[in-house]
Amino acid sequence: MKYIKAAFDTNWVAPLGPNVDNFERSLSDYTGARHVAALSSGTSAIHLALILSGVKQGDEVIASSFTFSATINPIVYLGAKPVLIDSEPATWNMDPGLLEQAIKDKRQKTKDKSIKAIIVVHLYGMPAKMDEIMEVANKYDIPVIEDAAEALGSKYKGKHVGTFGKMGVLSFNGNKIITTSGGGALMSDDEELMDKARFLATQARDKAPYYQHSQIGYNYRMSNILAGIGLGQMEIIDKRVERRRENNHFYKENLRQIDGISFLEEPDDSYFSNYWLTTILIDRQKTGKRPADIQNALEKENIESRPLWKPMHLQPVFSSYTSYLNGLSGKLFRDGLCLPSGTNMTDDERQRVLSLVLKECKKM
Repeated sequence: MKYIKAAFDTNWVAPLGPNVDNFERSLSDYTGARHVAALSSGTSAIHLALILSGVKQGDEVIASSFTFSATINPIVYLGAKPVLIDSEPATWNMDPGLLEQAIKDKRQKTKDKSIKAIIVVHLYGMPAKMDEIMEVANKYDIPVIEDAAEALGSKYKGKHVGTFGKMGVLSFNGNKIITTSGGGALMSDDEELMDKARFLATQARDKAPYYQHSQIGYNYRMSNILAGIGLGQMEIIDKRVERRRENNHFYKENLRQIDGISFLEEPDDSYFSNYWLTTILIDRQKTGKRPADIQNALEKENIESRPLWKPMHLQPVFSSYTSYLNGLSGKLFRDGLCLPSGTNMTDDERQRVLSLVLKECKKM
């Protein structure tokens, strides 16, 4: 409220302003990215990242299939074609082996470099296998865009996700670990690239004493008021991450007693997840339950839970595009559930969720 009040008191009720500058600086200091542009959404950040990667109509962009549609939509905005890659079991993120297979196949068939970018998602806050993915990307000289929309605060080998590739994307939508109501950010160590991003995000207005435009621009900059909301929350980001991890630990410790319930967990000490959402897999044979059974039991008590993301290759709007599959993301969708994971959950609320899950699982 302090930062929002300052915006009104100084009449910075507009896109850009001191809160935007300070929010960008705070995100840069926190993540280690040299340059950050605060934008209207994570989707707009992906859109700009693709434009800055030179993606045009008819090009191809390789992307994770197990994600939310906002990862893939901007590819289609540009008239490009997504090539969807299935998950690997340790992190549920992009399978590096399938990634390389897709690149090899495309290079052999087209004999050119129509693949302009790779979008890797850090799903549910779990870092992807970035060493292996970057090795493949560098081998074929394809830029990597990291969709870290769900992963602010997550690290791989001590480095914040979103800072490995050419560009990284954050989201501050209402359900994220911090929120600006609606908003996102693009980050990169490349200053020239980020200057271009800010130019495009403010309608691509040329330097002239009048309104002149030599290329298409976008109204993608964050407002000074919304940036104030984000700036205030950056002061407690570590507490937000800690609380999400506490939620995850609580569920894991108390649901291990149920044979047939498993979790997405950090594969080893190289991974640090913000555990944005705690996700479970339910073995139907062992538990006699489907994810929908637990979801419905919680819904009857006015408690929301959700299925895992439906993979993009199973979505009607993207089903015609090329995909490289091993069946894992489809299985995760069928067997998975997101449990209530908000940072504002009380201990009593967590216990209430736990009791209902245990009660439903013990019904045979």
